[in-house]
Amino acid sequence: MDGDHLKTLILFGALLLSTPLSAAQLDLELGASSRTWQTEELLKHPQVQTITISNDVSYKRDMSYHAVPLAALLTGIKPEDHLQAVALDGFAAELSAAPLLNTQGARAWLAIEESTKPWPALSEGKPGAGPFYLVWTDPQAGDISPEQWPFQVASIKRMAPVAERFPALLPDPALKANDPVNKGFALFQKNCLACHRLNGAGDAQFGPDLNIPFNPTEYFGADFLKRYIRDPQSLRQWPQAKMPGFSATVLPDGDLEMLVGYLKHMAGRKVKP
Repeated sequence: MDGDHLKTLILFGALLLSTPLSAAQLDLELGASSRTWQTEELLKHPQVQTITISNDVSYKRDMSYHAVPLAALLTGIKPEDHLQAVALDGFAAELSAAPLLNTQGARAWLAIEESTKPWPALSEGKPGAGPFYLVWTDPQAGDISPEQWPFQVASIKRMAPVAERFPALLPDPALKANDPVNKGFALFQKNCLACHRLNGAGDAQFGPDLNIPFNPTEYFGADFLKRYIRDPQSLRQWPQAKMPGFSATVLPDGDLEMLVGYLKHMAGRKVKP
């Protein structure tokens, strides 16, 4: 190899190393106000600012981000609307619009990864939370759960409510509205539906169905199921495990009891997909 060829290869390698990650796009499917945002457009948004998130849910440490208040992007959305944030890996977070529109207390932000400054990996061998990540300031003020922090977000869509889209998830309609099983259904939507389907119903493509062919209440003793929800790897350990534990801070004992009650109730309401 002559000197000129060697210089060309070295220059080409340097260019590859210095090339930034390609910019990403976020699809907002909001009806009449739908639009697609590019990374650079969001970084130039008039309301963009640098925020610090204490003890970030995904990174388990303090993090700083360039971010835009999510409410500023949800044009035409009303508090009674329902949204779904879909991630690149199939995680589909069901989100009530009202908390996302807050301007005080628990406040939702769209964190934007710069193509020239990629965020760190979430853990060894895994990607980072980019290109877009829904984060919260003062989450304790709004009882915000970890499932309301979707990362690697690709799109946010206005959807019909879960009960309307997926009747196979519904408890017995004869139950009163304040029945613990119905409260458990609300907790299931908030904490489980982003990863799991039930009776084949749901949009997630992440975890197994929780009723077909068997419901976890059918093969776990009640105490072990609760322990599994609290700390999955205390019962089943494997390197690729993805299910997070739900601490008593996130899911108090009373709520955990109602969630398990909903699952047990649905074991008697199997609907094959």
